Amino acid sequence: MSDPNWKKIASTTIKTELTKKDISYDDLSIKLKEINVVETAGNIANKLSRGTFSFIFALQVFKALGIKNLRLED
Repeated sequence: MSDPNWKKIASTTIKTELTKKDISYDDLSIKLKEINVVETAGNIANKLSRGTFSFIFALQVFKALGIKNLRLED
């Protein structure tokens, strides 16, 4: 069995949450600023397209989106 594509899974997880809440990268940038995290929409897009970002960034995104629970598998 091959290893899952962790970069894609990480990126897709955040993109899915953004889609569920109808939040754009611009909107996310504003929400992050509200919790004292400075990220431009362009930086967010680049991080998510590469799938390479820190777990800290992922936690900041989840906090900014008001996510309290995250389901990783169905």
